[in-house]
Amino acid sequence: MIAKRKILLGGVVILLVVLILSTLFGKKGLLQIREARHLQKELLVKMEKLKQEKEKLEKEVEQLRNNPAMVEEEARKRLWLTKPEEKILILPKSKDKEKE
Repeated sequence: MIAKRKILLGGVVILLVVLILSTLFGKKGLLQIREARHLQKELLVKMEKLKQEKEKLEKEVEQLRNNPAMVEEEARKRLWLTKPEEKILILPKSKDKEKE
């Protein structure tokens, strides 16, 4: 009778240990849920940054569509375009900038 109780108690203890381990470390255990929540928070932050960048770019596109002066400014910056009466001065690099 005592042996049966010990076997039954041992079985229950083993079952509880297996359940606890699977709850913590299983495929959908607490540790994976915690890690997934952390990843979700990181992705939400990244998504918010991307939304802000998208809004900034959309505003820039809108300005380029509606503002010829801005188109001219961008062309001057990126393509080095000038008006016929303008001259571009290209300065040599300073020694301080070369050290950096």
